[in-house]
Amino acid sequence: MQKIAETPFYKNAFQELNYSFGDFYLFEDFVVAEIKEGVIFNWEDHAKQVVEEITNLYEDNVKNIVYISNRVHTYSVVPSDWLRFFKYSYTLKGYAVVSRGKRPILEKLFMKASMRNFVSLDKAIKWAYELRAENNARSNRLSA
Repeated sequence: MQKIAETPFYKNAFQELNYSFGDFYLFEDFVVAEIKEGVIFNWEDHAKQVVEEITNLYEDNVKNIVYISNRVHTYSVVPSDWLRFFKYSYTLKGYAVVSRGKRPILEKLFMKASMRNFVSLDKAIKWAYELRAENNARSNRLSA
């Protein structure tokens, strides 16, 4: 599995957030998360802090963001914590999981955004750009 820092995309990140539990790379239309080995990623200990900081950085554009979980390490997610994410009225344009292992079946049950699985980071980023293009085309049709 390739880390975002090993790709040509890395230079386009406008912000890098480093926590003890993982690293988050912010781009104009998407966020790439790389959670550290062995973490049990949950709302109270991890996600709440990250979501609040990212929301402040993206301001009005936060609802058009694609979250890419680049699973370069083995860790666990508490899938039901997505309910807490949505309880606070947070939304995503899309959610991508990059992994060569098991597909996140439980997370999909709680996800309201478009969700896709990928075996390469490049393909997940390409999908994020496609979602942006679709969103721009839809906005142009509505304003015409």
